[in-house]
Amino acid sequence: MNTKKLILLPLLILTSVGSAAELSRIDVKGNQRMDAESIRILANIKKGDKVNSETVNNIAKDLQSSGYFEKVEVKLNDNILSINVIEAPIVNQITVEGNDEIDTEDLKKEIKIKENSSYDKSLIGGDVQRLLTLYQRQGFFGTKINPKKIDLENNRVNIVFEINEGHPTYIRDIDFENNKKFRSSVLRKEILSREHAWWRIMTQFDVYDADRIMYDQQLLQQFYLRNGFLDFRITDAKGFFSEDREYFSIKYTVDEGKQYKIGNITIDNPFDDVPDEELKDALTISKKDVYNIDEIEKTISALRGIVADHGYAFINVDTLPQKNDDSLTVDIVFKIQKTNRIYINSINLLNNVRTFDSVIEHHLPMREGDPFSLQTIETGRQNLMHTRYFKDVQMIPTRLADANMMNLDIKLEEQPTGELSGGIGWSTINGFMVDAGITENNFMGRGQVVQIKGSIAEYQRQALFSFTEPFLFNRELSGGFDVSYTQYKYSSLGGYGYDRDSFAVSGRLGWRLTDHWTQTMRLSASFDQNYDLQQGGWQKANLYSLGTNLRYYNLNSNFQQNTHTGIVGNLGATYTGFGGTNTFMRYNADVTAMVKFLDDRWQLRTSWELGYLQSLEADNYIPRVYRYFLGGESLRGFDVAGVGSRNGFYQNYSLGGLWKANGSTQLNFPIFIPDEYQIKGFVFADYGILGKPPHKEYTFMNPQTHETIDNLIDQDWRTSVGIGIYWNTPMGPMNFSWGWPLKVNKYDDERRFLLSFETQF
Repeated sequence: MNTKKLILLPLLILTSVGSAAELSRIDVKGNQRMDAESIRILANIKKGDKVNSETVNNIAKDLQSSGYFEKVEVKLNDNILSINVIEAPIVNQITVEGNDEIDTEDLKKEIKIKENSSYDKSLIGGDVQRLLTLYQRQGFFGTKINPKKIDLENNRVNIVFEINEGHPTYIRDIDFENNKKFRSSVLRKEILSREHAWWRIMTQFDVYDADRIMYDQQLLQQFYLRNGFLDFRITDAKGFFSEDREYFSIKYTVDEGKQYKIGNITIDNPFDDVPDEELKDALTISKKDVYNIDEIEKTISALRGIVADHGYAFINVDTLPQKNDDSLTVDIVFKIQKTNRIYINSINLLNNVRTFDSVIEHHLPMREGDPFSLQTIETGRQNLMHTRYFKDVQMIPTRLADANMMNLDIKLEEQPTGELSGGIGWSTINGFMVDAGITENNFMGRGQVVQIKGSIAEYQRQALFSFTEPFLFNRELSGGFDVSYTQYKYSSLGGYGYDRDSFAVSGRLGWRLTDHWTQTMRLSASFDQNYDLQQGGWQKANLYSLGTNLRYYNLNSNFQQNTHTGIVGNLGATYTGFGGTNTFMRYNADVTAMVKFLDDRWQLRTSWELGYLQSLEADNYIPRVYRYFLGGESLRGFDVAGVGSRNGFYQNYSLGGLWKANGSTQLNFPIFIPDEYQIKGFVFADYGILGKPPHKEYTFMNPQTHETIDNLIDQDWRTSVGIGIYWNTPMGPMNFSWGWPLKVNKYDDERRFLLSFETQF
């Protein structure tokens, strides 16, 4: 038995060696573009190599997978290897047809096969799949793509990807199951996806997007955590397409669990110089409140801010919640990690090529050597962003090794600060209007503001040049001047009854008193030409004025909903005299209070405006063009200057008043159109009273009979109510309102409808 095995083994070895042929020649046929030697190199074979049947198969596979050949045939005859090839066509042109939703260049980026390369059929399938994926990301799951090869002469081909996009796969239904605490309609509002409706033409939220569906589940989780449901789970999320893949439906099955409230709250404070009372005042949660994950995060941020303001930067606040299932409460311990006080070593401004360092430093509330405070640094970042000089501002702190010091790098990305604007609009007050202007908000990198603006309207023309230095004498003092020309053609507009040409020059100083209060002083000269129907001709007027204005501004704004909470007010007094044509005092005050509620989508707004003119001349006379008027936007439901004392002969224009008091209360609310369209409805009540004119104008001489007649003198209250729609269009805001006077005199001019429209480009 052993002897046979010893004899058999050498025979097998000899047989294997004998089946391998040593190549004496390698013939290549069928090649047109590629030379034979290059094909031999691709085949990784040369004369003298030993080749068997397995080697022949591998050579054929390697050549075929190279992508250069449409067909490969390899044969071994005696010691001669024959390689016959049919070269793949060259791709002459790649085109995409039928695409509207996705740009051609974006589609071509996904196509791997390239022009002037060899045509490889195996790549086409992958290209089609990538294009389909791109469409599916846009919600077009019904898209079909048909690749076509068009043969040309000289072994060239064109490739055409014919696309039938169809329409997006819309979300037909979003349903919820087992939700007992919140209605399905409430939950639908908490996610981004929306059920398809014809009026959602400006958004994509009703188009199926798998990534958005996953994000919706996170939003649901956060919503329940904000409402105390700590054990909330989505147990199932089933989605399915319609048979034609044009619609998608999804159903969420939820397990809401129990609602928990806040139990005991403890703050573990390791810092002796950080008062516990300050930390307690920073809490945004209280015992017995419904557990809210957002309020927990706000409290953590507030605690970090309080500690950071005492110089302890980069502290961590850990939350240690303890659920009590019996009482359905959560005890929370805010554990503040101990660290050392840190100071600012250096502040380094980076990448501000245009803006001067001194301009930037004016907006920073911190200096080198100050305690390091995250809140102060964030305030500085916001201040710089509010200048609009920069596209991005990054505050990058770096701690020095073995020291309680921190370097602060401020990385700035500057942006163009010039604005070129133009507008076309129409309103019931000024008629058709065209305006244009140019503004530079960071002139020569010094933070200065230069503005040139002009407008032409049916009843008004204006031109303005303005210059502002925000840090006069390198102090927190703004200064500037304005030069303007205004032409009013009001003799044929509503109840004004006068024309006016005015050239004015003014200088101003402004400074900040507190975080919310500012004051401005203005010295101006106005050279006017006035035409008044009451006076019967053109008259010159030179006015020299000195005035001051106090402004209060404290708003908390939700810019996405365009709603605000807070108060804005102004209080001013101006003396006009100094040897000019007229001498009088003007006192003005206005205040607007706003409050947003119901998820910041509703807003109640009320405003009051007061004005008083006091003549300092013996005859107690102030020309009509400088008096107060009411109507139009200041008292909706009435025409421009449509209320108050009127000329007894013409009865179509107001005499104006030496004082006024008017106000408005308005409720802004969302309507059935989605918020992203920025359309709001409102209801309003306007009210106002216009004082009497000077006693000199209680009578008027009839221009026909030269008899003296009595003017229509009153100072009665007017009121109106109405409704309206505000639409912040991409081209500019449009405001429609319908007003109905409630208290009106027989000679008042009414105007039910008021429209204003303005666009900028």
